[in-house]
Amino acid sequence: MPGENLSRDEAQERAALLSVDSYEVSLDLRSAVGDTDPDAAAAAPRTFRSVTTLRFRCAEPGAASFADLIAPSVTSVSLNGKDLDPSEVFDGSRIRLEDLAADNELVVDAQCAYSRTGEGMHRFVDPEDGEVYLYTQYEPADSRRVFTNFEQPDLKAPFRFEVRAPEGWTAWSNGVGELTDGVWQFAETKPISTYITAVAAGPYHYVTDSYSRTFDDGTTLEIPLGAMCRKGLAPHFDSDDVFLVTKQGLDFFHDHFDYPYPFGKYDQAFVPEYNLGAMENPGLVTFREEFIFRGKVTQASYESRANVILHEMAHMWFGDLVTMEWWDDLWLKESFADFMGAFSLVGATRFKDGWITFANRRKAWAYRADQLPSTHPVTADIRDLQDAKLNFDGITYAKGASVLKQLVAYVGQDAFLEGARRYFKRNAYGNTRLGDLLSVLEETSGRDMAAWSRSWLQTAGVNSLTPQVILSAEARITELAVLQEAAESHPELRPHRVAVGLYRRTPDGALERYARAEVDVHGPRTVVGELIGAEAPDLVLVNDDDLTYCKIRFDENSLATLRERLGEITDPLARALCWSALWNLTRDALMPARDFIDLVLRFAGRESDIGVLQMLHAWANSALTHYVAPDWRTEGGRLLAEGALKELRLAEPGSQHQLTWARFFAAVASGEADLQLLQGLLEGTAKIDGLEVDQELRWAFQEPLAAHGVADEQALAAELARDDTASGKRHQVRCLAARPSAAVKAQAWAAVVESDSLSNALVEATIAGFTQPSQRELTAPYTAKYFAAIERIWADRSIQIGMDVVKGLFPSLQDSQETLDAADTWLTAHENAAPALRRLVLEARDDLARALRGQACDGVAAAG
Repeated sequence: MPGENLSRDEAQERAALLSVDSYEVSLDLRSAVGDTDPDAAAAAPRTFRSVTTLRFRCAEPGAASFADLIAPSVTSVSLNGKDLDPSEVFDGSRIRLEDLAADNELVVDAQCAYSRTGEGMHRFVDPEDGEVYLYTQYEPADSRRVFTNFEQPDLKAPFRFEVRAPEGWTAWSNGVGELTDGVWQFAETKPISTYITAVAAGPYHYVTDSYSRTFDDGTTLEIPLGAMCRKGLAPHFDSDDVFLVTKQGLDFFHDHFDYPYPFGKYDQAFVPEYNLGAMENPGLVTFREEFIFRGKVTQASYESRANVILHEMAHMWFGDLVTMEWWDDLWLKESFADFMGAFSLVGATRFKDGWITFANRRKAWAYRADQLPSTHPVTADIRDLQDAKLNFDGITYAKGASVLKQLVAYVGQDAFLEGARRYFKRNAYGNTRLGDLLSVLEETSGRDMAAWSRSWLQTAGVNSLTPQVILSAEARITELAVLQEAAESHPELRPHRVAVGLYRRTPDGALERYARAEVDVHGPRTVVGELIGAEAPDLVLVNDDDLTYCKIRFDENSLATLRERLGEITDPLARALCWSALWNLTRDALMPARDFIDLVLRFAGRESDIGVLQMLHAWANSALTHYVAPDWRTEGGRLLAEGALKELRLAEPGSQHQLTWARFFAAVASGEADLQLLQGLLEGTAKIDGLEVDQELRWAFQEPLAAHGVADEQALAAELARDDTASGKRHQVRCLAARPSAAVKAQAWAAVVESDSLSNALVEATIAGFTQPSQRELTAPYTAKYFAAIERIWADRSIQIGMDVVKGLFPSLQDSQETLDAADTWLTAHENAAPALRRLVLEARDDLARALRGQACDGVAAAG
């Protein structure tokens, strides 16, 4: 639609002209039931009635503007009591509003479409019992698919929703709801942005609890708590743990923010086919239902869920109470929520090693994103909504959070939190820009925040910090310096507050820190005076304790120590930082990928932190798939499978380490004996003491069996019969697409590229099955087809599906110069294509070029 991609300039012009007093939204969702065939692709979209009454003021009476609505049809439009012809004023995405008065009332009666893409009002049919579930997901701009509005974050208003739902259903929204004469009426919200309004409706399994807090002034805050999921997941729903973390988080944020939770109730909905991890709708937070665990998982999974719960809770203040004016300052909510998620996880819950996960997992996401050609400053230049959609990335989340961790080290935790408290009180229910936050932090810290911001928020790229050690004849440090480097494309050298740790072997063979100094690194070379005279180290760890955001490098002696002694580092955070640094060396083609795999084979079995172990498995698999020389892949895969099976058999029976090694073994299994073992574990003819092969693990074993031609369509149908659920269907679709057949690949390609009948979850599953590293020859013919199809897909599909297809089907497994040339040819020929589409192709092209450099490095090492 011509007006669907709202620009920043249009939003600024509209915000200067209009201010919104209230919304009343009436939704009739009774049409949701009826045809409940989950595989049916209706010829026309199923619709629901949406009636919006929007009251707003205009600063220039007589001026013109527009309201946003994406809908198949509009029944009527009334502006200030005058009926307008929908065919004249509605173009499919905008309603033209002319001759506005000082005070206006707009009433729009529309037929809006249910979604199968996770955008707008998503409709899901549970194949297990035929029940229908609805929920909304809007960020950044999909509430206009459900009701008429001004779709931009700085036009806040109170909302009052009412919902007519099928008999027997329950409905939820941001406010407390009550069923009156067959209509769910919801309490009016505080002034909030359109993108965080929410509705859920259906026969959800719903559990309640409550939270109470008495403050120092004697006032008491009572918050009703709720948690919900599909009925089919109810037996697996550990709501007690969800409520535990929720209460711990509310206590933590009340302790530190000095601003009571402002949105009344706190419901949390775990919903099917969700595109994101979660969304911070005040009073009705939505999560992907995969956070309800159907089988045995490790503590890392529970930690991840707790982190997401706390991340979304932090948004109640950073994002919902105080909201950025436009998506340029998306970091004002996402970076803070990402940082506060880890900060509160460690401070309030049982997951005391949350900073290890942050250093190992979140920062890996940031480092990758910050080295792409599309990297951008934390405060980005967001021209329009397509830009905004792509900026929910590793820069905005993980780099921004890492930068805030650096800021806390720079200004001190007390000054940082006091700044946050003042920020909330001054800007409650309003919208802010970068300067609003920096001004309060400057007040509380006395630091020059403008200079800090220029270095950390307004420039892109990641610096590398390398120790330089000079020793005396007596084996003592005469000078230790930190060298700082930047990429040519982003030459900014930043101020870093870092800790430098010195490690040496103890008599019992451990590697332990014996000296530490904090220093402000400036410019290309900074001497750490405090460590002069210290005994010679076996390992120097720059950025010990992970205070700053940088790529860690090593001097030659430290690198040699890690190659021989990595598993002997006793501190789990230091060990995780070393692993992360070694992975960055591999990705930067400074360490052969087979060397990294060798380190994993020798030392991962000694890793105590389960989250780090899972990350090492992912990195080792990525090294095998993308970075080793092609002629060593078979051997590397054999070694990884052999090593994984060895550790699986050595792991404590029934432990989370055993489960993790079992999943990794399945991921790398390819040899006949390995596949026979997997099949035997499924059939019960083979056994590993303590390993419970539950339904989720069964599917993990079925995928490699399908990919290597062992599990056929009949076997996968039998597995689905054991697990005839929505989750089982997704697993089966992935496994079916993984089979090594040209006909299967053609069918999967057609299902995703030539048809739009699949839901977002099944598109994702089909792509995952299609792209098997062991099937490069089978998928080779699709390189040309990919580049021929993506512009059409981007134009015809929703942005979410377009992103899934463009990213997921890029021919990264065709890792050759020819594929790189094909990407360059497409980019050259499509200079005027949608910038967001070009960005996705450019990023995938860069990953491919990086893989080829890694393969060349690995090949040279093998030859040498």
